[in-house]
Amino acid sequence: MTRVIGVDAYALGWVAVELHDGAFARAMLAASLYEIIAASSSAAAIGVNIALGIPADRWRTVETVVAEQLGARRGSVQRIPPWPVWQEADFTRANKRCRELTGTGLSRQSWGLRSKVLEANAIRERHPTLLFEANPELSFRTMAGEPLIHAKKTWTGHHHRRDLLARHGIVVPHILGPAGMAPPDDILDAAAIAWSAHRKATGTARSYPSPPEQVDGTPVAVWT
Repeated sequence: MTRVIGVDAYALGWVAVELHDGAFARAMLAASLYEIIAASSSAAAIGVNIALGIPADRWRTVETVVAEQLGARRGSVQRIPPWPVWQEADFTRANKRCRELTGTGLSRQSWGLRSKVLEANAIRERHPTLLFEANPELSFRTMAGEPLIHAKKTWTGHHHRRDLLARHGIVVPHILGPAGMAPPDDILDAAAIAWSAHRKATGTARSYPSPPEQVDGTPVAVWT
């Protein structure tokens, strides 16, 4: 059995969807990414929707490449500033550091991911082959074969994504237990990342960019 996990960040922590041989097995919530990792020791691949591998002195090229694939949904991609920006203690200092390094400022939306970026990259540093980076909108775009028109928080967009998952063998049940407290779009995003994780585990995933960007000798890319 091929067991994989897809993980998405949400307001209260992390939401994960586990697949067994490509089919839905369970959904879970956790306050930390480490909790999910600790409970997933036999997973063949764990995809996470957070930046993994960040240059010291420039923006990543990964976001530009992914945004080009998303059409109307390109606004869902946030630019990832250099690593020293994430080391600052508050937004004002981080924004100043970002301008010093890149010439442009940092968005508060990006800064809101700071704790999750630091946590995920710390785990990857200790276990470099454990996690890979995914983007749910790119996963859905790959499933559909074309960019999605409707945003995920719209009625049409929600059901289109749910239908895409079902067409690819992932039927998300209506009853999820405690995980059902997470926002619906985060559950579907985690499921889409899990779909990419299954492709990664079975050797059918593609990287963006291809070949991956090199950051300090480490390949950096979004896989789907």
